[in-house]
Amino acid sequence: MGTNEVTEVTQEAVENANEFVQYFQDHIPSLIGFGIKVLIALIAFFIGRILIKWVRKIVRASLERSEADKGVEQFVDSVLKAGLYILLIFSIAAKLGVDTTSVAALVASGGVAIGLALQGSLSNFAGGVLILLLKPFTVGDYIIEDSNGNEGTVKEIQIFYTKLSTIDNKTIVIPNGMLTNNSLTNATAKDVRRLDLKVDISYHADLRKAKDIIESLLKKDDCILKEEEISVFVDELAASAVIIGARAWVKSEDFWPTRWRLLEEIKLTLDARGIEIPYQQVTVHMSQQNQQR
Repeated sequence: MGTNEVTEVTQEAVENANEFVQYFQDHIPSLIGFGIKVLIALIAFFIGRILIKWVRKIVRASLERSEADKGVEQFVDSVLKAGLYILLIFSIAAKLGVDTTSVAALVASGGVAIGLALQGSLSNFAGGVLILLLKPFTVGDYIIEDSNGNEGTVKEIQIFYTKLSTIDNKTIVIPNGMLTNNSLTNATAKDVRRLDLKVDISYHADLRKAKDIIESLLKKDDCILKEEEISVFVDELAASAVIIGARAWVKSEDFWPTRWRLLEEIKLTLDARGIEIPYQQVTVHMSQQNQQR
């Protein structure tokens, strides 16, 4: 590269630098104005966040005072949060000079495509609305989703999903659309629940004595509702045992502790009173001819 070429390159670089400096100097007012707009937009966003939290707090308190269902409270809070943030961002964009009319037209023209892309989410949103209107379950109920066998206590009903807490403290997130389009079992929808027990005893055991023992244990238990029917009966004559059935009623929240406690007490009491609970067994009879061989 010759001296002339080096000189030309240097001059070109200097000219470009001068043009940039000149452009910057010419646009300093507009750059400062844009920077101020960005700063104001950030301040507006943070103030808007505080206002949104305040509005949500007021709405939640109002719903609590009106004794609205917990699921309704959570759902309304989720919708309100999403809507207010969309409104806040749209307002800030308008203040920054974005043509909101064009944005609205673009969103409207792309509505069909957005609807197709989000049809699963829209189905879940509609499912959440149906859950709140029809109330197949509420927050605090123990439900079993029959299709996949998911079960747990309902903790939250949100816009698109419902959260369950399992007995071993895991969280299951189920789309609302699945809960409204499939069958489910609400184990705690009623205040009381029937307790069904089955106990095997040997064919050689005293049947009446065993029934009396089981019935007395049911009547003595504090969680058994005495005003409801208590019945003890022969449920089945099985291959290796006589199966005694027992039915009583308990409050829904006492169901599992009462079941576990009674089964243990029945086992210990039958053992102490000489009532055999047999293992499953098969009796083989040998013919006289086979024994001689």
